[in-house]
Amino acid sequence: MNGISDSIVFTALSVALHLTIQWLLIIRVLLKPHRDPRARLAWVVVIIALPIGGIIAYLLLGETNIGRKRAARMRAVLAQIPTSQAVPGDDSPNLAPQIPKRYQHLFQVGHSISGFKPVGGNHAHLMHDSNDVIETLVADIDAAQDHVHLLFYIWLPDDNGLNVAKALMRAASRGVTCRAMADDLGARAMIHSKHWQAMHTAGVRLARALPIGNPILRVLGGRIDLRNHRKVVVIDDHITYCGSQNCADPEFRVKAKYAPWVDLMIRFEGPIARQNQHLFASDWMAHVNDDIHAMLRRPLPDIQPGISAQVVGTGPTVRDSAMPEMFEALIYSARHSLVITTPYYVPDEALQAALCASARRGVETLIIFPQRNDSRVVAAASRSYYAELLTAGVQIYEYVGGLLHTKSLTLDGEISLIGSANMDRRSFELNYENNILIYSSELTQQIRQRQQHYLDSAVRVDPDDVANWPPHRRLINNTIAMLGPIL
Repeated sequence: MNGISDSIVFTALSVALHLTIQWLLIIRVLLKPHRDPRARLAWVVVIIALPIGGIIAYLLLGETNIGRKRAARMRAVLAQIPTSQAVPGDDSPNLAPQIPKRYQHLFQVGHSISGFKPVGGNHAHLMHDSNDVIETLVADIDAAQDHVHLLFYIWLPDDNGLNVAKALMRAASRGVTCRAMADDLGARAMIHSKHWQAMHTAGVRLARALPIGNPILRVLGGRIDLRNHRKVVVIDDHITYCGSQNCADPEFRVKAKYAPWVDLMIRFEGPIARQNQHLFASDWMAHVNDDIHAMLRRPLPDIQPGISAQVVGTGPTVRDSAMPEMFEALIYSARHSLVITTPYYVPDEALQAALCASARRGVETLIIFPQRNDSRVVAAASRSYYAELLTAGVQIYEYVGGLLHTKSLTLDGEISLIGSANMDRRSFELNYENNILIYSSELTQQIRQRQQHYLDSAVRVDPDDVANWPPHRRLINNTIAMLGPIL
């Protein structure tokens, strides 16, 4: 009898403890600042509907937290390398951006995010394809005289990845300082290969961004899925690359059935490289005891007349909603044409409304997605938004020539944004991203031509087809989209 009584007491205490934990987590969800009300509701539903799984899911994925120690170190690094410091050469008249008044507010948004002001005196070359990027990058590394700084989310030990690794080893052997950083999750294949050790042995200074370590213990120090998604290259403080491409073959053999990966990358020369240098330095010094902030005070290389551009760097330690604000400001500024490419579209309510409003006010609004996405979950969530976009007059195209991985935006033939950020909540809230905002009719037209190439290889989505999707398909899409705030 006592055994039965003890069992009842134990069960009652277990239930009481479980309910207490549930309600404490629900209270924490409701009190957490800077959270979308829909995200609050989604998490409350998950915690209640999945008594054990919901609690575990929230503890693992519920909060944007890189860990107190990492956050403190990042703040200390950023305080050490302010973006507004004066350096010799910044009084050059060619550095002053030439941006019409109608677009200056866009660059003010960028400045409010990263602290970088737009700079003139830049020259840009839109690379032909992924292999062209790697061939040119290797040539630039081989020609480097002082330093090579490189950061990629994914770095694979395939042909292109190894060509870059070999170029870094050659540069290090002749006395060029080479620093290479890769995300510990995205680049795990390279990091755990013999080639990573070979680079270290050759004198390349290496770092792993957001190292995972023991996955169980890692959870105690912050979310494991907060990643550094940036793609940054800076060579001799004068050359930089920006775009969507990782350090890998376009065949992307780890997900070969979706290949080729179709990317857009631009090679820049000019003072915009210094802004990417800031991003690299902040990421590097947050992980490595190697103080390189003095490099940011070096005189700027000779500045010639050129286009105006601005680096926009975002991440979980930057203010909430920074990247959506940038996208929304651009979308609302369009007056004639707006063309967007993104592989992953899981917007917040404001971004979806901005796109619909663009089409409704008569702007030709086009958005291009890949027809076959490497994430079925994201693809389903994206398609849940099709009906509303199409009803508003947005033209949706699905690219059929591979996985369109390009993240690009052009508006009115004069302004463009390229970089690593997708139009999804992961890029908005969880990933470190880097983008460049550009004012240049010539370069924007070149990017628009590349977008047209994508359109020529795409199928336009028919509103009638979407309207006739069977109920089970709409149910799946909408259910997954409903969970978007917690994905």
